[in-house]
Amino acid sequence: MASDPRDPAAAADLTDLAALSGHEQVVFCTDAATGLRAVIALHSTALGPGLGGTRFHPYPSMAAALGDALRLSRAMSYKNALAGLDHGGGKAVILGDPATDKTPELLRAYGRFVESLGGRYVTACDVGTYVADMDVVAEETRWATGRSPERGGAGDSSELTALGVFQGMRAAAQHVWGEPTLAGRRVGIAGVGKVGSRLADRLLDDGAEVVVTDVDAAAVARVTGRHPEVGTAPDAATLAAQDLDVFSPNALGAALDDTTVDALRARVVCGGANNQLAHAGTAARLAGRGIVYTPDFLVNAGGVIQVSDELHGFDMERAAGRTRAIFDSTLEVLRAAEAEGTTPAEAADRLAERRMAAGGRTPWLPSTT
Repeated sequence: MASDPRDPAAAADLTDLAALSGHEQVVFCTDAATGLRAVIALHSTALGPGLGGTRFHPYPSMAAALGDALRLSRAMSYKNALAGLDHGGGKAVILGDPATDKTPELLRAYGRFVESLGGRYVTACDVGTYVADMDVVAEETRWATGRSPERGGAGDSSELTALGVFQGMRAAAQHVWGEPTLAGRRVGIAGVGKVGSRLADRLLDDGAEVVVTDVDAAAVARVTGRHPEVGTAPDAATLAAQDLDVFSPNALGAALDDTTVDALRARVVCGGANNQLAHAGTAARLAGRGIVYTPDFLVNAGGVIQVSDELHGFDMERAAGRTRAIFDSTLEVLRAAEAEGTTPAEAADRLAERRMAAGGRTPWLPSTT
């Protein structure tokens, strides 16, 4: 039976979980008038205000929502550190079905909770929330990014996310094949939504051969309609087993489970999906098969770079310049992993932890000025 957060013993258990996770602050938000139930988790503010999106999802319990918020906010600390941003990690989750429970009144109530933190947490879009939602949240707080251009924001972040993944892939190509290009390489993209489709465009411009798949046939049709030369696969498992140079997961998390890893024939894995590794041993399993994995939280940071830039008056060229620097940081991580005899995931964690411990940019991070 799921624990009831109104029960004192259950609440103590949740508090213990927060303490064990190493988070600075966890805020439980409720508003009876709108039905809002949310959790805001701040993992670290060592580098600056915690930055991370708001996820709207029908969690089965408050404990499940809390666990997701803690996991996601910790990941944001590492992502922001590796991106060279002066931000710590934060994340919020709203309990409910966004299709039926999301209302302007609820979003405004949530915005008031964000505002009450005085800038310690900066929010943006995530699963279940969109640019239009951030416009509503911003009616109640100064600390909402990912807004529409009409409201002073940068709008959709998929273009810069795709740019960052492409730069990470170029760095992996440099590391594996000695040249920072995918020209002549066969790349399989699993998931061609907004990020995956833009990534396909960039790869084709670079001279790559591209094969795609998606659970949404219309998404595949949009890509092949623009690029008839693009190949297709019936599903991600079939695509992963093909003769590829690069496998690129760009849909749901946990794409790299044991079965998929064992079937992979690609030398490189690089994609925009979050939390690609199904379990803690997956990174070592990839390395054991000689497959170079570019950590997802490193290469998909273009979106968070964009929303961070929005706080300073969004400038596309400035944000794109910072995103292109993902090439340098990815190459640094891959070289560090090789030199230390560890996995890229472990090397990326260490570099992020070094910067968080120092409280500022470390020498390995590329200049963004």
